[in-house]
Amino acid sequence: FFTVNPSMTKLSGILAIYGLVVAALICQGLSSAPSYDLFDGFCDFGAGLSVGLCGVAAGMAIGIVGDAGVRGTAQQPKLFVGMVLILIFGEVLGLYGLIIALILNTAH
Repeated sequence: FFTVNPSMTKLSGILAIYGLVVAALICQGLSSAPSYDLFDGFCDFGAGLSVGLCGVAAGMAIGIVGDAGVRGTAQQPKLFVGMVLILIFGEVLGLYGLIIALILNTAH
């Protein structure tokens, strides 16, 4: 059987929430064509791209570290705390993307 580590699913779910928050902020800032210029469009595009790509990178990091961490913890239970810390470091990549997206969203 393949079992899923509950800590990995919670961390990955937070990444989806980051994207949802940025999408809501972008949709809230949309306006009609004369007042929505090219700069606003590129700021919104960059905000979505930053949170999306950082979410993909964080998801990959969480998946790789989680897989290796679960295998290592099965052999040596002392590795659990280190695995959780490195999972949190992977999650921070997604948080950085959210911060950049919020900065870009408030730029216009």
